[in-house]
Amino acid sequence: MRPVNMLQAKSNLSRLVESIELGNESEIIIARNGRPVAKLVPIESSTLGLRLGVAKSAFNVPDNIDASNIEVANLFIGVDPE
Repeated sequence: MRPVNMLQAKSNLSRLVESIELGNESEIIIARNGRPVAKLVPIESSTLGLRLGVAKSAFNVPDNIDASNIEVANLFIGVDPE
């Protein structure tokens, strides 16, 4: 647990975060006027959820996909199809 004052934290934030990321520090206490007020700690690693593009090549896009664009746009703005 390494304490740093607010001015040091503001001036060296990227270095402090890097130290946490690399595992050089397990936590860093930030103090204001000598009194601890915040703690910089690593976040727990999490598994990424589904990402965009996971369905690539999973289906075929029809050639006429844009054929109804005007009708769809009208539905979004509230124009009744006739």
